[in-house]
Amino acid sequence: MHVAGIALDAASRSPIVLLRDPAGRRQVPIWIDQAQAHNIMAGIQGNEPPRPLSHDLMVSLLDAGELVLERVIIHAIEDSTFHALLKLGHQPCSADDDSSAPGQDAVSEEASIDPTAEEIEIDARPSDAIALAVRTGTGIWMLEEVVAEASIPVDAEADSEEQDEFRRFLDQVSPAALVRHLRSRQPGSDSPPEDDNEPTP
Repeated sequence: MHVAGIALDAASRSPIVLLRDPAGRRQVPIWIDQAQAHNIMAGIQGNEPPRPLSHDLMVSLLDAGELVLERVIIHAIEDSTFHALLKLGHQPCSADDDSSAPGQDAVSEEASIDPTAEEIEIDARPSDAIALAVRTGTGIWMLEEVVAEASIPVDAEADSEEQDEFRRFLDQVSPAALVRHLRSRQPGSDSPPEDDNEPTP
């Protein structure tokens, strides 16, 4: 998902952050407050405030703790409330780290990662997770079941055209041809499709 922008609810005038899927066909609105909207927009625009905002401070703390935000996951929606996770990992040691013993060959960055280091998961509000993601360039992921429940179509007219096209296809194809086509797509099916001039999907 990516942040498509900030909108205002026409009824309540509350800010909404819009997350859009990679295909650009569905977007998920998440209601937030004014302060959260300001923090997200500041991160998107790359503005540098005179003093660090809360999420700028969080990014600095992650860096000081040698942690990196690997992924943001919005994984559930309960009673119209979204739930998110921050997945944190440990920063790789630099290949030219001064802590290497004299004469010791420098190890590659990949080899310097501790394979036993566990991934850290932290519960977070989606607004905070998104504000961190836009500052660090981290991917925002959302479970398909959440998208299916909370998304709205971006282009309702295009969706309607696709539905009409599918209905026209169903009107033209015979049930027998549809069954043969579905069987031919099943794993392990080695029977060649019959050519009876019936349309196929």
